[in-house]
Amino acid sequence: MKKKLVLSLVLVLVLILGLTGCSGNSSPSDATKYPEKPITMIIPYSAGGTTDLVGRQLAIHMEKSLGQTITVVNQGGASGSIGAKTVLDSDSDGYTVLFTAESLGTQRTMGLSEMSYADFSPIIVTANDPKVIVVNKSSKYNTLQELVDDMKANPGKVKMSYTGPGGSGHVQALIYNKFDLDMAMTAYTGGSDCIVAVLGDQVDFTNSNFSTVRGYIESGDLKLIGVSANERLANYPDVPTFSEIIPESKEYMDIAFTPLSLLVDKDVPADVQKILKESTNSAVKEADWLDFVSENSLDALYEKYPDEESARKFYSDWESVVSWLIFDAGAATNSPEKFNIKRP
Repeated sequence: MKKKLVLSLVLVLVLILGLTGCSGNSSPSDATKYPEKPITMIIPYSAGGTTDLVGRQLAIHMEKSLGQTITVVNQGGASGSIGAKTVLDSDSDGYTVLFTAESLGTQRTMGLSEMSYADFSPIIVTANDPKVIVVNKSSKYNTLQELVDDMKANPGKVKMSYTGPGGSGHVQALIYNKFDLDMAMTAYTGGSDCIVAVLGDQVDFTNSNFSTVRGYIESGDLKLIGVSANERLANYPDVPTFSEIIPESKEYMDIAFTPLSLLVDKDVPADVQKILKESTNSAVKEADWLDFVSENSLDALYEKYPDEESARKFYSDWESVVSWLIFDAGAATNSPEKFNIKRP
């Protein structure tokens, strides 16, 4: 009888230990094995744009410390909401990550999705890619002043390409509108498509990210006529800023128009997030990465917002400024108040 009782207790103990060992993906023992297979990085825009270029560079350097391949998948559409939703719909195990631009902060007010930065955990706020104003090499515009003067003289006639409602180009246009500059806008699925539209004379100009047009400027296919900022680019000191032409715009030109971030579903285990953060911290110290940042005049946001607390404050402040800018211009579907977004 005693033997049967002891045997029963042993079986119960084995069963309990077995169940404990199989529970959840968030246990430290599971996380220490991460990553055991390739990681998928979803970029929610078309290939060739700034998010794609910077995301791929970051992935290359992250692979060195992770010891696994990072497969980059471009999934454009609906101002980034389709790709972002793919990440949230995937398993919360850290094997599907999101490298996105700023549109995640405006999707709710634009009525594109119910998602926001709050649905994700920041791994790293990577960089802000300066917005620059470019025209075709054969354009009649040789200076930003000429472009501004023509928009004033011919409202709604000068054509501009942009990436869709709520994106950085849209925000730029709304700022222009504040100063009586009205243009005809044509939406494209990604930044590279906006550039092609300028190269093909389908539009007169675009507000592009510097990294995506640097090669075209150097080859002479595009003319750089302005910088959407308050400070000129170090590599192009003769090119004026927008606020030099329109001094009243100075407060808006301080906005980080294209902040790029690596995010994961907020339900990804903390230990996995930690591994990813350590990987990005190593990546941004690589010599090749630092050269890439310098060559493309990127603003290293990871130096300004090095931890989760500062990153979340940055997102909150950015969302507040830009969401209300869009809403006050009459371009938003929903009021920011609906989502408890306070006025700046």
